[in-house]
Amino acid sequence: MRKNIVAGNWKMNTTLPEGVALAKEVNEALKGANAKCDVIVCVPFTHLASVKAVIDSELGLGAENCADHASGAYTGEVSAAMVASTGAGYVILGHSERRQYYREDSAVLREKLALALANGLRPIFCVGEVLEQREDGSYNDVVKVQIEEALFHLGAEDFGKIILAYEPVWAIGTGKTATAEQAEDMHAHIRSVIAAKYGNEVADNTSILYGGSCKPSNAREIFAKPNVDGGLIGGAALKCADFMGIVAAFD
Repeated sequence: MRKNIVAGNWKMNTTLPEGVALAKEVNEALKGANAKCDVIVCVPFTHLASVKAVIDSELGLGAENCADHASGAYTGEVSAAMVASTGAGYVILGHSERRQYYREDSAVLREKLALALANGLRPIFCVGEVLEQREDGSYNDVVKVQIEEALFHLGAEDFGKIILAYEPVWAIGTGKTATAEQAEDMHAHIRSVIAAKYGNEVADNTSILYGGSCKPSNAREIFAKPNVDGGLIGGAALKCADFMGIVAAFD
């Protein structure tokens, strides 16, 4: 059975002391929450080891990215092995901001995925369309191609380690949110694409998260949809009360 998951993506926010304090707060809140989902915080590279030292095993830890090379003369890059050595268990790959600002394409993402998996990291792999693609009706095809090009070279066993996150790019940081019905329609489409390649069992066991201005006020409605298995949370992950309010949407 697939898991319900709420993962926070802190992006380029918090200094190290601020990040450690936030992680401690989330960790303490989680202890008494009786959460009905797995909870993960994905933090800046600089925070990973320090955050790992102050959280319990019930709170998962991830990085926001990793390099597409194993090691070498790549100044400023952080490898999957380095991420894993901090005790992190997850890594976000393919986020729309990496695609947009750093020109990451499917070829680069295939390399990152291979290295993440080789180092025991579970990728949280992001797909999604921009506003133009939503408006011209090509969004289903866009997301299908993103999945096929980056993931469908994997065998079923490795694919089973992937957590997918659908992010309507037009709803990230804009205050706009896909309706629960729009989210469900895309998540069902993604699951059908997976089923066509790997079969229904693999598709049914794949967690697909919604990412795009998810808040405590709308999380319950979105998470109630049968193909939505949780959220990849941006801004609301930076305040413990908001983040835990989203975690509480699973009851």
